[in-house]
Amino acid sequence: MASLAVSSAAQSSGKHCRSFSLLFYRAVRDLKPVWMLEDIRTMEAFYQEEDASQRTYTPSEALLYAVVHDHQAYAQYLLKRYADEALAKPGERFCCRPASSSSSSAAPHLAMAVRYDRRYILGLILQETHRIPNTSSRCFLTEEDGRTALHLACELLRPEAVIMLLGNGASPHALDGDGLTPLDVLLEKLRDCKEAGGGSRRRQCLDNLLMFTPIKVHFKMKGALSTEPERWSEVLGEETYKYLAERRPAPLVLTAMQTILRQLSPATFPDSLHELPIPSSLKPAGLLPVLSTMKTPLF
Repeated sequence: MASLAVSSAAQSSGKHCRSFSLLFYRAVRDLKPVWMLEDIRTMEAFYQEEDASQRTYTPSEALLYAVVHDHQAYAQYLLKRYADEALAKPGERFCCRPASSSSSSAAPHLAMAVRYDRRYILGLILQETHRIPNTSSRCFLTEEDGRTALHLACELLRPEAVIMLLGNGASPHALDGDGLTPLDVLLEKLRDCKEAGGGSRRRQCLDNLLMFTPIKVHFKMKGALSTEPERWSEVLGEETYKYLAERRPAPLVLTAMQTILRQLSPATFPDSLHELPIPSSLKPAGLLPVLSTMKTPLF
């Protein structure tokens, strides 16, 4: 009878936790007020383990829900109120895929914001990384095969995210588990594209990436460019193709922009880029949508 009572209590506790999780999930999904979400999140759930109680969701786990459901006010609150805790690695229940050895300590919030195209929250996270020591390098990693958030932005063709990540210090030379750079990821996308010129979003991503990439470009697919010169020249344009294939120096405009962008501080990006006294046509594509998103007040 005693064992039966313990088993029944355990089952009841498990059902309570599941229903509690569903309540919190739905509240974030329905964009409930921040105060209500915090009341739900900080309720205590009791267990039979040594710890008498624990918070149902950590700030880090709550931030993941805020990213998925684009709850901008809640994301802003969590990042300002809990800072480093909000960008810490979440608990085991949120690790859906095994982390690679190169990113075992990485938090997935940045990659999640890129994946769901949450530009405002992405900007909030990037701003916060400049205020917290040792957070920036950790957040630029994802948990998928050693890829960085920049690899993911290129794969999903998010030109705005490409700008924001590069402008805030993401490395264009980072290698994933297969030895591919973000440029390699984009070139694969362009190679498979059937649209003339590679498609607008693919081209925007490439142009943005090259503006933040040093003049000497290193990437795995460089050899492949010489095998199909006509195909790549059509996709990339003759000038860009010859530059990437090292048959011609970088275009003068690109060289000038690379030099200028290297002088900008990641801590003041993207405002510093917007304020540059140069024609808007020379600035990376997608800059204005990024700025308008970042300047939207929530409180």
